[in-house]
Amino acid sequence: MASGIGKKGTIGILTGGGDVPGLNPAIRAVTIRALREGYQVIGLRKGWSGITEIIREKGADNSEHYMILSEQLVNKAGRTGGTFLHTSRVNPSRIKQEDVPLHLRSIYKKEVNDLTPEVLENLSFLGIDYLIPIGGDDTLSYGVRLYQEGFKVIAIPKTMDNDVPGTDYCIGFSTCVTRTINMTNTLRTSAGSHERILVMEVFGRYAGFTAMLPTMAGAANRCVIPEHQFDVTKLTELLVEDRIQNPSNYSVVLVSEGATFQGMEEMMFKAGDKDAYGHAKLGGIGTAVADIIKTKSAQFNNGIPINVISQHLGYLVRGGDPDAIDSIVPMAYGNLALDLILKGIHGRLVVLRNGRYDNAPLDVVTSSKKLVDVKKHYNTERLRPHFKSFEFQPLFIMSGS
Repeated sequence: MASGIGKKGTIGILTGGGDVPGLNPAIRAVTIRALREGYQVIGLRKGWSGITEIIREKGADNSEHYMILSEQLVNKAGRTGGTFLHTSRVNPSRIKQEDVPLHLRSIYKKEVNDLTPEVLENLSFLGIDYLIPIGGDDTLSYGVRLYQEGFKVIAIPKTMDNDVPGTDYCIGFSTCVTRTINMTNTLRTSAGSHERILVMEVFGRYAGFTAMLPTMAGAANRCVIPEHQFDVTKLTELLVEDRIQNPSNYSVVLVSEGATFQGMEEMMFKAGDKDAYGHAKLGGIGTAVADIIKTKSAQFNNGIPINVISQHLGYLVRGGDPDAIDSIVPMAYGNLALDLILKGIHGRLVVLRNGRYDNAPLDVVTSSKKLVDVKKHYNTERLRPHFKSFEFQPLFIMSGS
């Protein structure tokens, strides 16, 4: 059991799902404010995995599963990317038999097991009064489950895809967009030197915000997104036109990893294995599109195929330090979470809406979807973002439907 409980109680914090720049600043903000308000803070390691694997025995070594956080510790980490608490994609309500912790296998013998009773017991064992999960809709959906079980939960949204419902902004999105723009500008020199078409695959399983914003900012000529199944022949024609009009004789398209073209029945997956939330790993649509563009380009280029540069950005936009927005917003989100705790409020998601910090009911995470409003923001004929006016629009223009 954790020792040295704060005067006001104990707050637990964890990070789940994919890493993004901005997680450590959020952990820092929660910890420093909580300690100064008289709380103890426990960092649960490896996402939901840590709290699932606690051994509730006196003298048991649980150092792999949680740690007591101090101001000195979080100050050092708070300027860096990633998450020093580590992360996982574990869903405690759906644990396969082979993944059940060894000390629980005599109790949980089904092919898929719900370990929520153990999670609740472990939270009690550690003396945690409030839990702050930081994650995307998958990680936070289990936070909703715990809240429904009666535990006090306040959630902080993070995901590069920016698709957590209820908020205009998720930690990690700005850095992702910044890196995508920077890396596109880096690769365009090669595309221009060789007079090629540049195809870049970016994040975006269900929502195309990470392709839309860089394209709107001028990083690419076209983008294709999960919300609209596109005609790859039309895309090729547009890119050839863009290339002809460019003095350096190249063009650029951003391809969301979840995008599909006409004739595809489903998204393109790297492998058949699925994570604990039912998602198979995406990847390969950028390469497939690049191959087709090279072949089809000949019919729009006097019978001569145009060579293509294909690049999957992947973890390059996850790694490294957060940008300014992903340093400031996590600080504000962490303090918003503490504001709620000090008021005795729970079951909320801290959010940014219409340019202002706020909070929303936690179950908004599971009760709706946040996608690009195609009719409002995407030109399906030109395969690129469009807009009528920026007046009174949110900072990142597309708040989602």
